[in-house]
Amino acid sequence: MALSGNWDDLIARLGSAAVMVGIGLVAIWIGGWVFLVLVALIVGAMIWELARMIGAEQKLALGLAGLAGGCLFVGGLIPPGFALPLLMAPAFVGLSQLKNSRAFFMPFCTAILLAGFGMVALRGNYGMTWLMWLVLVVVVTDVAGYFAGRMIGGPKFWPRVSPKKTWSGTVAGWIGAALVGVIFWQVGASGANVIGVSIAVSMASQMGDIAESAMKRRSGVKDSSHLIPGHGGLLDRFDGMLGAALFLLLVEQIIAFPAGVGP
Repeated sequence: MALSGNWDDLIARLGSAAVMVGIGLVAIWIGGWVFLVLVALIVGAMIWELARMIGAEQKLALGLAGLAGGCLFVGGLIPPGFALPLLMAPAFVGLSQLKNSRAFFMPFCTAILLAGFGMVALRGNYGMTWLMWLVLVVVVTDVAGYFAGRMIGGPKFWPRVSPKKTWSGTVAGWIGAALVGVIFWQVGASGANVIGVSIAVSMASQMGDIAESAMKRRSGVKDSSHLIPGHGGLLDRFDGMLGAALFLLLVEQIIAFPAGVGP
């Protein structure tokens, strides 16, 4: 039976999501260099998508992608203080080589590498549990927003930038993230503060989604690429994770994560 209307992309989305979840769970469980390689590959592919969206030639886009992935991989193996210059380097190379949208490329490139590094650091420093928490918050935010937006509908959040995003889906994402926090609290993994942190991370993931939508709107494209059936590109799929990971990387000192989500 064929699906239509608001649900016509559901089968493709579910199939692609199942594959990505399977690969991601295995890499997260193993950790170490396996997870680092996966994140480096994803970061490299996202930089390729970013460069292509702003009109870079294929050769340059591939070069920037390889540089970004390599810098992330090496950065994950060395002390963080030495890793930071590497994470910034691809943005400067792009600034010097790109012909268009250089100022546009720099912040997005830097954000992508810092977010990827943040996920690697989260897995290495705090183990699988807290990385799974981050993934669950982002996934539940996305899934709750997807279904609530299509079942409830209502006022649009920012129709000029993200035509399908509704207030009902946005709020549903917050509620779903709060429930993830409640579960972690109730099973004794953390104190009640994890509920508020989960909601804030959910908001950050939605900001990542909105920022990527604005980037696509500015570039005049519907999807960042066509690498993932039903999802578009890796930037389309991981924009929320980028926003959440970058947010957590920036504020974890303020909340002394994970102690800040304790009693």
